[in-house]
Amino acid sequence: QVQLVESGGGLVQAGGSLRLSCAASGRTFSNDRVAWFRQAPRKEREFVAAIAWNGAITVNADSVGRFTISRDNAKNTVYLQMNSLKPEDTAIYYCAAGADRSAPVRLRGAYAYWGQGTQVTVSS
Repeated sequence: QVQLVESGGGLVQAGGSLRLSCAASGRTFSNDRVAWFRQAPRKEREFVAAIAWNGAITVNADSVGRFTISRDNAKNTVYLQMNSLKPEDTAIYYCAAGADRSAPVRLRGAYAYWGQGTQVTVSS
Protein backbone atom coordinates (compact mmCIF):
# COMPACT_ATOMS: atom_id res chain seq x y z
CA GLN A 1 0.00 0.00 0.00
CA VAL A 2 1.36 3.36 -1.02
CA GLN A 3 1.30 6.12 1.56
CA LEU A 4 2.52 9.70 1.21
CA VAL A 5 2.89 11.79 4.35
CA GLU A 6 3.49 15.53 4.23
CA SER A 7 4.92 17.55 7.08
CA GLY A 8 6.49 20.93 7.74
CA GLY A 9 3.55 23.23 7.31
CA GLY A 10 2.72 25.97 9.76
CA LEU A 11 2.17 29.66 10.35
CA VAL A 12 4.81 32.07 9.12
CA GLN A 13 5.01 35.80 8.50
CA ALA A 14 5.27 37.20 5.01
CA GLY A 15 8.85 37.01 3.80
CA GLY A 16 9.55 33.93 5.90
CA SER A 17 10.43 30.39 4.88
CA LEU A 18 9.17 26.87 5.37
CA ARG A 19 10.38 23.50 4.20
CA LEU A 20 7.77 20.89 3.46
CA SER A 21 8.58 17.19 3.39
CA CYS A 22 6.83 14.33 1.67
CA ALA A 23 7.84 10.87 2.83
CA ALA A 24 6.71 7.76 1.00
CA SER A 25 6.15 4.18 1.94
CA GLY A 26 5.27 1.46 -0.52
CA ARG A 27 6.74 3.37 -3.43
CA THR A 28 10.25 4.40 -4.47
CA PHE A 29 10.52 8.07 -5.29
CA SER A 30 13.73 7.67 -7.28
CA ASN A 31 11.72 5.88 -9.98
CA ASP A 32 8.83 8.29 -9.93
CA ARG A 33 7.79 11.84 -10.59
CA VAL A 34 6.73 13.58 -7.40
CA ALA A 35 4.77 16.81 -7.44
CA TRP A 36 3.51 19.40 -5.03
CA PHE A 37 0.07 20.93 -5.47
CA ARG A 38 -1.76 23.38 -3.29
CA GLN A 39 -5.34 24.33 -2.69
CA ALA A 40 -6.46 27.61 -1.20
CA PRO A 41 -9.99 28.10 0.16
CA ARG A 42 -12.59 28.28 -2.60
CA LYS A 43 -9.98 27.67 -5.28
CA GLU A 44 -8.98 24.78 -7.49
CA ARG A 45 -6.04 22.63 -6.55
CA GLU A 46 -3.08 23.96 -8.51
CA PHE A 47 0.34 22.73 -9.51
CA VAL A 48 3.35 24.10 -7.64
CA ALA A 49 6.42 22.05 -8.57
CA ALA A 50 7.57 18.58 -9.58
CA ILE A 51 10.76 16.56 -9.74
CA ALA A 52 11.03 13.65 -12.13
CA TRP A 53 12.82 10.30 -11.89
CA ASN A 54 15.68 11.76 -13.94
CA GLY A 55 15.96 14.89 -11.81
CA ALA A 56 14.11 17.18 -14.21
CA ILE A 57 12.37 19.96 -12.32
CA THR A 58 9.27 21.93 -13.20
CA VAL A 59 8.16 24.90 -11.14
CA ASN A 60 5.06 27.00 -11.47
CA ALA A 61 5.82 30.44 -12.84
CA ASP A 62 4.56 32.16 -9.68
CA SER A 63 7.03 30.18 -7.58
CA VAL A 64 10.18 30.41 -9.68
CA GLY A 65 12.99 31.93 -7.66
CA ARG A 66 11.16 31.37 -4.38
CA PHE A 67 10.37 27.65 -4.22
CA THR A 68 12.84 24.81 -4.69
CA ILE A 69 11.99 21.14 -4.99
CA SER A 70 14.52 18.44 -4.15
CA ARG A 71 14.71 14.76 -3.39
CA ASP A 72 16.65 12.58 -0.96
CA ASN A 73 16.62 9.08 -2.39
CA ALA A 74 18.15 7.54 0.72
CA LYS A 75 15.23 8.84 2.78
CA ASN A 76 12.68 8.36 0.00
CA THR A 77 11.57 11.91 0.69
CA VAL A 78 10.86 14.93 -1.47
CA TYR A 79 11.17 18.47 -0.13
CA LEU A 80 9.69 21.80 -1.06
CA GLN A 81 11.74 24.70 0.23
CA MET A 82 9.63 27.83 0.20
CA ASN A 83 11.27 31.22 0.66
CA SER A 84 9.95 34.78 0.49
CA LEU A 85 6.49 33.54 1.32
CA LYS A 86 3.50 35.72 0.53
CA PRO A 87 -0.01 35.72 2.01
CA GLU A 88 -1.29 34.38 -1.31
CA ASP A 89 0.80 31.25 -0.75
CA THR A 90 -1.60 30.31 2.03
CA ALA A 91 -3.09 26.92 1.17
CA ILE A 92 -3.08 23.25 1.96
CA TYR A 93 -0.07 21.71 0.25
CA TYR A 94 -0.27 18.19 -1.10
CA CYS A 95 2.35 15.90 -2.52
CA ALA A 96 1.46 13.51 -5.29
CA ALA A 97 3.08 10.62 -7.11
CA GLY A 98 2.34 7.74 -9.44
CA ALA A 99 1.80 9.59 -12.71
CA ASP A 100 2.61 7.83 -15.95
CA ARG A 101 5.87 9.12 -17.34
CA SER A 102 4.16 10.38 -20.47
CA ALA A 103 1.48 12.32 -18.58
CA PRO A 104 1.62 16.11 -18.42
CA VAL A 105 3.53 17.25 -15.35
CA ARG A 106 0.93 19.78 -14.23
CA LEU A 107 -2.10 17.56 -14.73
CA ARG A 108 -3.69 16.93 -11.38
CA GLY A 109 -5.61 13.90 -12.58
CA ALA A 110 -2.45 12.15 -13.75
CA TYR A 111 -1.27 11.40 -10.21
CA ALA A 112 -2.50 8.24 -8.58
CA TYR A 113 -1.29 8.78 -5.04
CA TRP A 114 -1.82 11.75 -2.76
CA GLY A 115 -0.88 12.71 0.74
CA GLN A 116 -3.30 14.12 3.28
CA GLY A 117 -1.92 17.64 2.95
CA THR A 118 -0.22 20.10 5.25
CA GLN A 119 -1.51 23.58 6.01
CA VAL A 120 0.65 26.59 5.20
CA THR A 121 -0.54 29.95 6.47
CA VAL A 122 1.33 33.15 5.67
CA SER A 123 0.34 36.22 7.64
CA SER A 124 0.76 39.74 6.33
